[in-house]
Amino acid sequence: MESSSFSSTKRRRIQRSPSPVYKLDDEDESFELYIPVQQRRQQKLAKLTSWGANADKQRARKQQEELDDREDAQKEEELRREKARMERTLLMEAQEVHSRKATEDSKKTITEKAEEADAEILEAIKSRRKLASDMELAKGIQYTESLKTSWRPPKYIRDQPEEQHQKVRDKYHILVEGEDIPPPIEHFADMKIPEPILRFLKANRIISPTPIQLQGIPTAFSGRDIIGIAFTGSGKTLAFCLPLIMMALEEETKLPFIRGEGPVGIILCPSRELANQTYENVVTWCGALAKEGKYPQLNTLLCIGGISMNEQSHVMSKGLHIVVATPGRLIDMLEKKRFTFNNCKYLCMDEADRMIDLGFEDDVRNIMSFFKRQRQTLLFSATMPRKIQDFARESLIRPILVNVGRAGAANLDVLQVVEYVKQEAKMVYLLECLQKTPPPVIIFSENKNEVDDIQEYLLLKGVEAVAIHGSKTQEERQYAIKSFKSGAKDVMVASSVASKGLDFNDIQHVIIYSMPKEIEDYVHQIGRTGRSGKTGIATTFVNMSTPEQTLLDLKYLLMEAGQKVPPFLSTIDDPRAAQGGSLKGCSVCGGLGHAISNCPKLEDAKRREMASHRGADDGGGY
Repeated sequence: MESSSFSSTKRRRIQRSPSPVYKLDDEDESFELYIPVQQRRQQKLAKLTSWGANADKQRARKQQEELDDREDAQKEEELRREKARMERTLLMEAQEVHSRKATEDSKKTITEKAEEADAEILEAIKSRRKLASDMELAKGIQYTESLKTSWRPPKYIRDQPEEQHQKVRDKYHILVEGEDIPPPIEHFADMKIPEPILRFLKANRIISPTPIQLQGIPTAFSGRDIIGIAFTGSGKTLAFCLPLIMMALEEETKLPFIRGEGPVGIILCPSRELANQTYENVVTWCGALAKEGKYPQLNTLLCIGGISMNEQSHVMSKGLHIVVATPGRLIDMLEKKRFTFNNCKYLCMDEADRMIDLGFEDDVRNIMSFFKRQRQTLLFSATMPRKIQDFARESLIRPILVNVGRAGAANLDVLQVVEYVKQEAKMVYLLECLQKTPPPVIIFSENKNEVDDIQEYLLLKGVEAVAIHGSKTQEERQYAIKSFKSGAKDVMVASSVASKGLDFNDIQHVIIYSMPKEIEDYVHQIGRTGRSGKTGIATTFVNMSTPEQTLLDLKYLLMEAGQKVPPFLSTIDDPRAAQGGSLKGCSVCGGLGHAISNCPKLEDAKRREMASHRGADDGGGY
């Protein structure tokens, strides 16, 4: 009994829950310490004193929040504007620009608008690399000084004041531009030309220099680069050939040339006929120089297509002094290394505006790349528009512009007759025109087929006529020119290939059967007569098929030369005058009756460029 009660008591003791444990340390968060009254009063006082400072902080915080809100609002506005700007279309911008330009244009006169349009076109076509070799362009080689020569004018001319030299230029209507211009010389003897050449010139009734010669030859003798402009038949060939002959003579006298050496200089021509004519002149003058045995013989090479170079093997076997060439055959000879330009220091381009402007520019640059040293460059032509002059100035070294009359003006020794002839009546009227003067007569047509038709018609009528155009073989072209020059044939019917620089003796009459679109071609064609101080007649057929712009160019040219303007030309009004536009003429082709925007020469160049691009595209496949 006792044991059982003891067990139950023990069991109850064990099952009883443990006594609570109280923590009296400071770590108990639920236990609040007693704060004395004194300390509580001090804390309350501290709160009361800090109330004013907290109010200031709250106000400052509120102001800062307001400032932040404003900045956020500004940033949101900027983001909204930026988004709107990004979403704005190019069309809207273009419309705004157009609107502003329209407002500005409304304030300008028609003249100002035309001048701005011409300036834009000029700027677009002006971006051409200057004429220099690839080596010079790659290495950045720029020559600043002209070639030095041993030639000097006579002392009495050097001692004359510049005013005296200008009087001589004014006397012969010579315009010059440039720096340190050599003086003009009025007598061949004072130019220090060798006696044999002086006697030869005198024997051929060349007594005194022409205006282009009396300023051009001393300038070339001085080693200066020249842009020479003078009307057709004014003696430009002698002005650029004689300085080259004298340079070659000086080099040969110092040390005779042997095989593989030379040439000293090169003359580039745009056509085979012109190159052949220049070559014959150079050979004649060099022959006259060496005739008496006092001076050495100078060797000249003709380098043109259509002839075998083996025919001139006797020249190639010696040292070369002068080369007269067309670009294509010259490049071929240089690439084959038949001769080199290692010592060549004279380059002349005859009809230079055509050489640079009518598809020859790449060939000229190619030829330039064969030069190994500085050279003297001469550009001569009867028509050299302002665009070509500006381009030439950038390519030459301290150039001197020698201009006798306006570039592109007609020869004043030619009587210009313009007649209205219907197309179907041209052939019949042609026979009447041939009765105006005795032979020889040249007839020009722009169409090759028309050239052949005119020749056939004249032959049927018993007129001794020959024809020349670009599709003829070289032998046919040479025969036509030789027989016409010799007088065996009375009439030569030609395309524009015979209009550039060719010199025919005693031609009194030129008939232009079809008026060329470009007034430059007309100036060259009528310039086959009235040469070397002689007079001549040029009869031109026009009709309804002739473009009105071409007729307007012709009208202004007649007025400038003081020629009679027929009534049907007088009635043609210049639209630029009615609109208050500029009447200064075209700087691309020199025509006085149109602006650059209507230039037929520029349009033709664009057509050729587009055709070449199409040809390149078509030839790209297999």
